[in-house]
This record gives sequence, structure tokens and C-alpha cells, in this order.
Amino acid sequence: MQQAEEEVAASSKDEADRADEADASAGGDALPSATPELGELVARARRAQQAWGATALPERIEALFSLKRRLLERAREIGDLLHEECGKPVEEAVLSEVLPNADLVDYWCNHVEELLEGSAVDLDPLSYPGKSGRISKEARGLVALITPWNFPIAIPLRTLVPALLAGNAVIFKPSEVTPRSGALVASLFAGLVPEGVLTLVEGGREAGAALVRAGVDLVSFTGSVATGRKVAVAGAEQLIPVSLELGGKDAAIVLADARLDRTANGIVWGAFTNAGQNCAAIERVYVVEAIEKELIPRIVAATKALRPGIDTARITTEAQRDIVLGHLRAALEGGAELLAGGEPDDPTSLDFPPTVVRLTDEDTPLMCDETFGPILPIVVVKDEAEAVSRANASRFGLTTSIWTRKIRRGRELARQLRSGVVTINNHAFTAALPAAPWTGIGETGYGVTNSPHCLSALTRVRFVLEDRNRGARELWWYPYTPALRTVAFSMAEVRGGARFFGRIAAFFRLLGALPKRLFGG
Repeated sequence: MQQAEEEVAASSKDEADRADEADASAGGDALPSATPELGELVARARRAQQAWGATALPERIEALFSLKRRLLERAREIGDLLHEECGKPVEEAVLSEVLPNADLVDYWCNHVEELLEGSAVDLDPLSYPGKSGRISKEARGLVALITPWNFPIAIPLRTLVPALLAGNAVIFKPSEVTPRSGALVASLFAGLVPEGVLTLVEGGREAGAALVRAGVDLVSFTGSVATGRKVAVAGAEQLIPVSLELGGKDAAIVLADARLDRTANGIVWGAFTNAGQNCAAIERVYVVEAIEKELIPRIVAATKALRPGIDTARITTEAQRDIVLGHLRAALEGGAELLAGGEPDDPTSLDFPPTVVRLTDEDTPLMCDETFGPILPIVVVKDEAEAVSRANASRFGLTTSIWTRKIRRGRELARQLRSGVVTINNHAFTAALPAAPWTGIGETGYGVTNSPHCLSALTRVRFVLEDRNRGARELWWYPYTPALRTVAFSMAEVRGGARFFGRIAAFFRLLGALPKRLFGG
């Protein structure tokens, strides 16, 4: 659910306008409208999907099984590309976008048969004689996948792998900020799936907007709230489902009994990995006052120890840098205390120092809107109750972390949090767990990636009933007769519509009326 590049422009009061200007997930210039070319791609993809969906599931699994090897063999290439195109440290790129997706392929190839297995429906043989029913999970059809620049390998693979295994075809539009990464993702599937099953569409805002309205069966979108609303409207107008994974404003809650060194190190990583360009980055820390003097200096020291260009990523786009600068300046003007970092010496630089500030006033964009950058705001609170209340006050609800030695207390507080994911003594990394759902509430959206739960969007259920009853008519068919009326009311009473003796009387009425009804009455 990491955020798209248009997300960077969607965090202030003119969110919608600025999101339109910088939007690269749903929308430039390769396919400026619903062009004939896009129509042809959709038609070809639909034909390919029919054949692919009819392919036996074990064959689809076999086709994608070598994806893991391809991904791992190109680890160095991917690491170098992400360093060049996104500004990530190579180690961070491989650890976050290569290795977890190797596990992803393993998970889906090993479990998808079980997860797509059909199930029987229990039918009462007296009420429905000779009948049996079964539920199956069928491919949704044609999926439009629109993904951002911040994790341009990992995010699309989390949908592509289960979508293709389930029998769908996918039209994939990556961000134009990271076109080479998008092309690399598509190349991983070359020769594994038939032509047309996975189609790469490049371009910006207009290409994405055209794709959303191109006649697909599902739109899976990761990006800004502003654009997500537009995608949701387009889906509603077409009566097609939409999976939205939007922004976050994740909080870390630190209790008085937290392990100080681990907590400081974990919070610093959670805030600054990928230069904070992660919708699950820690963007708010609530520290109980009992340990503020012990914990905050540790956080500051760990932040200052980060090595520029080695431990830290650069901000990927100029538009994102401007949002981060704006949030920092507004907070400092409002009285925030700068504890580490600050503005880069060169205001045009994308190398933004990891920055820690302490605030007392949360009425600032730095605490309310998604910053998507390397700034860590800290607020000291009286107790855990206040921390939970403040964490829940956000309009976002992606992940929240609780730092405490008392795991049971952490579980209790987790139930109080308005958050799709809660971690105790860790943060953010669970998006790398293929069996664990990644989802949120509020303005974070309502999509799910990873886990069997994502199949609810990628598949549609079908119920097939088989009837082996050889009778001339069913009990409830025409003609409607007095005998049928007696049967209907007697069944209602027998099933609980009357008291004990009334049910007994109704049972005998039913025995008398049923033969008459079944044999023509």
C-alpha cells in the first residue's frame, strides 16, 4: 500500500489540485485517452484470459514456479536499478523488494490450490430432495493494476502473482517515475504466461484514467486519497469492484516499560527506511512522559548515526521534496523543536537529512497529513490511554506499533486501535509476509494485498446447483392450491412458529397435506 508519486502532492488543503498535477499512478502521456490502441489491448487481454483461465490450475502453477528463480537471479540488477531510479540503498532494495517476493512466489505456488478449492453447500434433503450444490472461486477476469514508484517491484508483484495464478489477465500500468522498474517486472513473466495475459501500459495520469474506464473487471490501485476517490467513483459508475490502498499516517506508541534501545532503533528504521517514502513509515511517535528523558535522546543519537547515502535513501521526486520541506517549515514555525537533521543545505537537493522534531501542538500538516518523507515527529503524552486516543484521531488507519515488554498488554491495546495492522515491538515490515493481510481503514482505503483475503477481489464466487430429482414438479411449483397453503403454514409452525403442542398438530397436518400436494393436489 505504499504510496504513489501523486501522493506526494495530496497532503495539504489543496490536495486534489496538487494530486492531479503530480499524479503518476492513475493517470501522462503514453495513452492520452481511451485510445483505439488501449481498446485493442483490452480485447486481446480478454481473449488471452479466456484461454489462461481455462488452463488447469496445476499448469498455471508450473508456469509461474520459475518466477522465484528469475527474481533471485536478477537480484543485483534489481538492486542497482532501484538505487539509480528510486534512490534506495542497494541493500535496502534487495531486502525489501527481492527476497520478500521470492517468499511471495513460494507461498502462492504452494497454497493457491488449497485456497481456490471449491466447497459443497449443505442442503436439507427433505426440503430439497435430489439436490446438491457447490461453490467455486473463478477468475475475476481482466484486472487493471496501477502501482506507484516507492516500491516499484514489490507492490505490483503482490497482486500480479495471485491474480495470474487465479486465472486472471492483467493490464499493468506502473508509475512513469520508475518506468524501467515497471518494465523489469513485466519482463520477469516473459515466456511464463501466454502473450496477452500480462500487458504493460506505460504513461502517466491520462493513461491510468483511460485504463480505469477501458472495460476491465477490477481496478487495483495504490496511490493517493485524492486519486483513489476518483477511481472509486469510476468503478461505481461502471459497477466494477475497486481495490484501493491509499495513504497512511502511522503512529508508534511507546509505553513506560519498553525496551529502550530496541525501541529507539526500531522507530528510527521505521521512520527513515526508503527516506520515509512508505505509507507505513512511522510519522507520529507518542511517548509516555515517564520515559521521555531516556528514550528521546536514544532516538536522536540513532538518527544522527545514520550515514548519508549508505544508510539513507534520497527523496525520489522534487514534488515530494517540496511537500516534506513544507511540512517541516510549518511545524518549526508553529513552535516545534528541532532535535536532529533539518533542511538540506541545498534546498534543491533530494538528499534530505533524517530529521527528528518534538511537538506539543498537533495542529500542523506534519501531524495530520501524510508527509511521506524522512521526518519523525515526537509527542510526549501522559499515559497509554492518551497515546491510543491521539493515535486513533488520524483519518488514516494503516498500521500502528506498540512498544512494550508486556505482550498481553500490547494485545489489549491493539484491540482499541483504529488500524488495519498492529505490530508489537516492531513496525512496517509485515507487508513482506505473503500470508498476512496488508490493509487499512478510513482514508487508507479498503483494499487487501497478501494473504487469502486478497482473493476476495481477484476472484468471483460461482454457485452451481445440480438437481437429480425426477419428480414431475417441485413442491413449490405451480399450481398454488389449498394443499400447498396447508403445507406452507404447517412447515412454518413445525420449524418454530408454534409452541410444543402446536408443532405436533402442525406435523400431522403436514403429513396429511404433503402426499396430496406431491401427487397433484
